[in-house]
Amino acid sequence: MDQLLLNIHPSRQKTLENFVVGKNNECLNSIKKLMQSNNFFFIYIWGADGCGKTHLATALKKHHISVIEDVHKFNNEQQVKLFNIFNAAKKNNNKLIVTGSNSPMNMGLRDDLASRLSWHLVYQLKPLLDDEKKIALAKYAEGIGVSLDDKVISYCMRNLKRDLPYLIATVEALSEWSLKSKKPITVPLLKQLLLS
Repeated sequence: MDQLLLNIHPSRQKTLENFVVGKNNECLNSIKKLMQSNNFFFIYIWGADGCGKTHLATALKKHHISVIEDVHKFNNEQQVKLFNIFNAAKKNNNKLIVTGSNSPMNMGLRDDLASRLSWHLVYQLKPLLDDEKKIALAKYAEGIGVSLDDKVISYCMRNLKRDLPYLIATVEALSEWSLKSKKPITVPLLKQLLLS
């Protein structure tokens, strides 16, 4: 029965529409141009964990855009393969997006690959400010059908890690705890969850 209760709310889909833009307007506008283009179009996106790279990558894959994530983790063989994928995309007039943890020249990649990844559009995703994270949390809660009071969001921002994936995971856990305990989502319920 508990499992049935936990599955009531559908998992929130990652889309371009529910991506909280913050200071990343230029990157999002370029992604929209890429989607409308019929020509070769390459964007390299980098930033710290939790800045939104995975959200954008997931949303773009649903539009059948080729996305290669976490290039900073690639060994030599994988880097050679990516170099060839990039050249094939250019030759065949395809679209390609690659993500990493830092700018192409600052990850110790092969020189030829780092050079390719720097050729076209390169964007650093800027992390959200606290007010923008509050908006993101409220949007996320709404997306999974949960009513989240401003007091709960403020408590999260004051007392928890401000890492957005962590905050979202807390909201998910709070939603499940609310269903299991059959209690509305409040600050006392959140405190109870954090102590459990």
